[in-house]
Amino acid sequence: MSKTIYIVISQTGTALSRILKFITGAKYNHASLSLVPDLETMYSFGRLHPYNPVHGGFVEESPHSGTFKRFRNTKVTVLSIAVTDEQYEALKEKLESMLENKDRYHYNYVGLFLAGVKIPYRQRRCYYCSEFVKEMLVRHGIRGADQLASIVEPMHFLQLPDANYVYCGKLRDFAKKFEDESEPS
Repeated sequence: MSKTIYIVISQTGTALSRILKFITGAKYNHASLSLVPDLETMYSFGRLHPYNPVHGGFVEESPHSGTFKRFRNTKVTVLSIAVTDEQYEALKEKLESMLENKDRYHYNYVGLFLAGVKIPYRQRRCYYCSEFVKEMLVRHGIRGADQLASIVEPMHFLQLPDANYVYCGKLRDFAKKFEDESEPS
């Protein structure tokens, strides 16, 4: 039996995301991880409060709340990866543990800044979004994750050999599709 995990790479339109897009030229500059196909719960490192771009950490994201609710025209590409039941359960446990202890995790501002000048910098329990997603994939044995660049950008997840495209477009349209399917006829 196997399960599926989802990588969501996005462009929200926040000031920081526009700056990153200008610097990198990349279409997307945020990455999240989800264990559910409707993306109702995603995990990442980002803004703790949608109106405060400088207070970041480990966040639980949703198309219907927080930054994604505030920036309704967020564009995404959703990738799926088949994993074993064991990988899925271990990843789920790790994410739950991180949520329970989220005050111990911090945003890697220094690492993000240095990544912009191609200098890798790691701090214990500190991540920027794509660094976090890569760490979770590597830690849980997802094929090809350990081959991603040491300074990983959201666009690099498109290189994963077992990643399948699920969707490309506005996050709110993706979420609406699931809402429409769940409504009784």
